[in-house]
Amino acid sequence: MMIGAALLILLIVFVVIATSGKSRLNVDMERISISEVASGVFQENISVTGNVLPITTFYLDALEGGIVEEIFVEDGAIMKQNDPILRLSNTDLELSLVNQETSVYNLLTQMQISQNAARQNTINKLNRMTDVENALVEAERKYLLGKKLFEAEAIGSQEFKESQNNYTYQKQRMELAREVLQQDSISVRQEANQSKSLLARTQSALELMRKKVGDLIVRAPADGQLTSLDAEIGQSKNKGDRLGQLDVLSGYKVRVDIDEHYISRIYTGQIGTFTFNGETYKLIIKKVFTQVTSGRFQVDMQFEGDVPEGIRRGQSLQIRLALSEEKQAIMVSKGGFFQQTGGNWIFKLSDDGKTAYRTTIQLGSQNTTYYEVLEGLNPGDKVVTSSYDNFGDKEELILK
Repeated sequence: MMIGAALLILLIVFVVIATSGKSRLNVDMERISISEVASGVFQENISVTGNVLPITTFYLDALEGGIVEEIFVEDGAIMKQNDPILRLSNTDLELSLVNQETSVYNLLTQMQISQNAARQNTINKLNRMTDVENALVEAERKYLLGKKLFEAEAIGSQEFKESQNNYTYQKQRMELAREVLQQDSISVRQEANQSKSLLARTQSALELMRKKVGDLIVRAPADGQLTSLDAEIGQSKNKGDRLGQLDVLSGYKVRVDIDEHYISRIYTGQIGTFTFNGETYKLIIKKVFTQVTSGRFQVDMQFEGDVPEGIRRGQSLQIRLALSEEKQAIMVSKGGFFQQTGGNWIFKLSDDGKTAYRTTIQLGSQNTTYYEVLEGLNPGDKVVTSSYDNFGDKEELILK
């Protein structure tokens, strides 16, 4: 019993000693990742995916409805500006054009008839004006002659008075004839202006109708490549239906999807970089689409400097988009440790490299490669950056 009691006491002492102090775990160094804390240039960035698109895309919509009667080119064809792509037929529109042309021709005929009548009326008034002028001249001659004879007492007052009254009458006729001719001139001018205005409106309507009929032939709006052509012979197309698109091949842009979490930090002018065939290229944000769909929004980026040779429409690019300016900072490599620690602590190796113990840290910004270290680590420190899933709540690791 004494021996048993002694053994029990020894067991209790052993358990107390074994469980006292820090909890430890033996770890194979080949199963973990060890990184060295460094000091250098740090820039916050995120990794995003972009798709290469033509610099400009023209959508080809049916400006007028109709039946597809003829297709001049195939999908993928290289087009020049104004080259015909397809032709629609619309008999109602073509008939309206014929009716509009007939209306213009009828209006021109009526204008010619009106102008001829106006000219004839003016000629008649001018003839009457000539007669009045001649009568006035004759009345004036008789009046002046009668005045001299009356003063010489060669004729009586009755005869002189008659010539005087006739002269006064012819002068009034002359004034009236001039007024009539002036009013006729104004009336003819107004009628001509109205006719010209009506003709201009009718011709404008005719030109618009001709344009609508001309729009039945769908043409290339610019030089480029025809893509997504959606038309078959005999197919009915309504006004506004999408017929295809034309991609301008003079350059490319990159359409990028970004998580809405960063929408307040994205603006035009920001720079992104990507690697293509071993070379690094720059992109710059030119347009931000603030509409959020399924938790993401889009931006358009254009190449800054050289465009990679061999890049193609629809190609995907992995882009590092900068969110801040470059600065000097202490950095630690990104790794699986963050999922368990939330960046609040990390296993730091001892000076001899045989153990690693918990160290409280504070992290700041991040990029695709590093976390910014604000507190707890110094350049040259070595830390475990791989996952801590198998470490449990151990406070110290024995490295073997």
